[in-house]
This record gives sequence, C-alpha cells and structure tokens, in this order.
Amino acid sequence: MTDSKKSYQQILKTTSLFGGVQFFSILISIIRTKLIAVFIGPAGMGIIALLNSTLNVLSSVSGLGIETSAVKSISENFNKDDIRMVSITIRIVKRIIFFTGILGMVLTLIFSKALSILTFGDSSQTYSFVFLSLTILFKQLSSGQLAVLQGLRHLKFLAKANFYGNLFGLLFSIPLYIYFKIDAIIPTILLASVTSLIFSFYYSNKVRVESKKGEITKEVFVTEGKSIVKLGFMLTISSVLTLLTAYLIQIYIGKTGGLEQVGFYNAGFTLLNSYVGIIFTVMSTDYFPKLASINSDNDKVRISVQQQAFISVLIITPIIVLFLAFSPIIVKLLYTLKFEAILPMICIGILGMLFRAVSWAMGFILIAKGDSKILIKTEVGFNILSLLMNVSGYYFYGLEGLGISFCLYFFFHFIGLKIITQKQYHFYFERDFYQIYFICFIICIISFLFRFIENEVLKNGLFALMILISFGFSFYKINKKINLSEMLTSFDQQKKSKK
Repeated sequence: MTDSKKSYQQILKTTSLFGGVQFFSILISIIRTKLIAVFIGPAGMGIIALLNSTLNVLSSVSGLGIETSAVKSISENFNKDDIRMVSITIRIVKRIIFFTGILGMVLTLIFSKALSILTFGDSSQTYSFVFLSLTILFKQLSSGQLAVLQGLRHLKFLAKANFYGNLFGLLFSIPLYIYFKIDAIIPTILLASVTSLIFSFYYSNKVRVESKKGEITKEVFVTEGKSIVKLGFMLTISSVLTLLTAYLIQIYIGKTGGLEQVGFYNAGFTLLNSYVGIIFTVMSTDYFPKLASINSDNDKVRISVQQQAFISVLIITPIIVLFLAFSPIIVKLLYTLKFEAILPMICIGILGMLFRAVSWAMGFILIAKGDSKILIKTEVGFNILSLLMNVSGYYFYGLEGLGISFCLYFFFHFIGLKIITQKQYHFYFERDFYQIYFICFIICIISFLFRFIENEVLKNGLFALMILISFGFSFYKINKKINLSEMLTSFDQQKKSKK
C-alpha cells in the first residue's frame, strides 16, 4: 500500500471514528437547543448567546491559547519519541492551565457589573456573571486535559470525554428547563462546565506517559513554558479577535433589531458552525497534531494539507446538498415555527462552507508552523473584514444579508490564505484538486438554485437527483484514492485480531 493511500485512509478512519461519537454529541446539542427554543424562546436564546459569547471572550483572553499551543508542543515531542519531554510538557501545561483558570475567574468576578452593562445595557445580569465566573476556571482545567489527549492522539478517550460531558450536562439541564424555564439558564451553564471537567479529568488520568515524574527544574519550566505561552498568546489574540467580532455583531444586532433577532442570528449560525461545521472539528482533532509534527518540512505539509482538503471537500459537498434540500424540515425539527425567518440566511450561508473547507485546511499551516507574526496580521485583517461585512449585510438586508456576508467572507478567506501560504511556504494545490473542487462547486450552486422552483414535486425530484449525484461523485472520488473495500476489510481484520 502506498504512503498516499495510507494517509487518505488514516484521514477517513479518524473522521469516521471520531465523527461517530460526535454524531451523538450533535444529537445532544440538538435536544438542548430544542429545549431552549420551546421553553424560553428566541429572547431566551438571545440571552444565552450573549452570556456564552462574553464567557468565551473572557476564557479566551485568560486562557492564553494554551490548549492549542500545548497540542503543538506535545505532538512535536511525541512524534520524536521523546517521552521524557512529553511528560515534562504535560505537567507544565497543567500548571499553566490552573493559573490561567484562576486568573479568568478573578477577572470575571471583578468586572461582573461592567460586563453586565456592556453586554445587556444595564446591571441586571451582574450576579449571573458572578456565578458564571466558576465556569471560566472549570473550562480552562477541562481544556488542558483535552489538549493532552489530543496531543498524544488518544482520540477515543478525547471523543468519550466530550460525549459524556455533553450527555450528562443535558440530562441535568432537562428538568431545570422544564420547571424553571428562563431561570434555568445560569444553573445549566454551570452544570455543563462541571460535567465536562469531571469527564476530561477521568479520561486524561487514564493516560500514563511516564511513571517516574521527578522534579521540573526552574530552567526547564521557563524555557518550555515560554515557548508554549508565546505561541499561545498569539493564538489568544487571534481567538479573541474572532470572538470579539462575533460579540460585536451580536451587540449590534441586539441594539438594532432586539434580542429576538440575536436569537435568530445565533440559531442560524449554530446550524452552520456547530452542526454542519462539526465536520471540521472532527477532522482537526487528528489533522492538527499530525500537521504540527511535520511542520518543518514544506513538502510534507503541502501533501498533508492537500489530502485533508480533498477529503473535506468531498465530504462537505453532499452535506451541503442535503442541507439545502431539507433545510425547512431541519429548522422546524431543531427549533420552532418562529425560526423559519432564518431559512434565507442559512441557505445562502451554507454555500460558504465549500470555501471554508479549503481555507480551513490551509489555515492550520500558520498555526502548525508557529508563525505568530503572519497569523496575527491575517487574523486582524480577516476579522475586520468579517465585522464590516456582517454589519453591512444585516444593515442592508437583515438576516438574509448575514447569510450573504458569511458566504462571501469565506470566499475572500479562501483567496487570501491561498495567496499568503503560496508566498510564505510555497504551498499550492495540484490541478486535479481544482477540477474536483469545481465540480463540487457546480453541484452546490445548482442545488441552491433548485430552492426557487415553485413546483414542489419537480423541486423535490431534482433535489433527490442532486443528492444521488453528490453522494455518487464523492464516493467514486474517495474510493479511487483509497479503495474503500480494502480499507473496510483491513478494519474488520483488526477488530477480529483484538478479540
């Protein structure tokens, strides 16, 4: 078997393995979202969106990006088989994470009143932020444990920690939403962070890297910790810019259109980023550590990115077609009839996921390389562009304008990263990739245009045809690269040998 085929098979195996568990996590998230929509409505969803956005910004600022930079450091040392250094790095990461968690909690407590005024326009939510300060600490500690599992590529444990954390968070939240409705918002957010913390610690402690711990000298701690914090700080700026952009957009929508519009905005982008975009989260779980471990070799990086982009595009294409065909049903199933207002937004926005599939794969090059200067410059530029486009889109065309701006933003993001990575790292895609990408683009555009057919029978028939074409094309191209029957046979043999 060629190295290329092995690489493609590894990508697909990882995606299917982690994706299977993530599928159930999505179901949990869907049930939670449905509960919120039914029991507290769009306005309640708007409150949750604003609280979570604020907490995410605070967590990102205080966390210093350690959860991502730690994955890079751990995976690099793990790839070199330097177990001693891996063990030291893990212990340093856990110490830093504890400090950043305490820092985030204290900052939230001190500025609770100011956060309430800034977010909601008054001090009514001051005590909400006081109680939720604990979630900052819990989230930081949890993310540190998950970073260890990801860096060591213990994907099964990572998937289980995420799944059980979400599951028990949901089970505790159901009776709270039923009986306390909007008053259940704060307790459910707290409980979700606690359950995530418990399971992240449980599965992280199952991994034993080195039995002899020993003392970490001050020199080693400073040297290793400095490199982790330096990259993490740059990633923090990048993450904060993204979160701040989303935060400012939600505040603008809230002040222009009200909390209900914020709820619609959040519901629409939850569908695009959390449910459809989950495929990128699934694939990045193994993709980022792998790319970080070979970051010094541009040729290997180029091959790895192209392979990942190839699989990403072929997986996302039939998902886009399915989404366009069943979007009215999906919205009614996940939310309520009130949320049909988001249909134009999400149907235009979903086309942007095809551009995102490629720009996402290229974007990891900057992080894997640890090229902080270029990373910051690109993030500043792209976030300013995102803010301007989303505000303009909503100002001129309302919710539909947000869908247009989302789609166009990822088109510009794709073009921009292509120019940057080619100039800095001599990155390029092979001609056959562009041919496949063009066909996928045409399939998605045609499917989008079918939405405007008034005859329901004809429209549904054509959608059914495009679903078959998209799945057939993706299956044919993936099978050509991988030989799926060979892969399934190999997987079946491995399972039998373990029994």
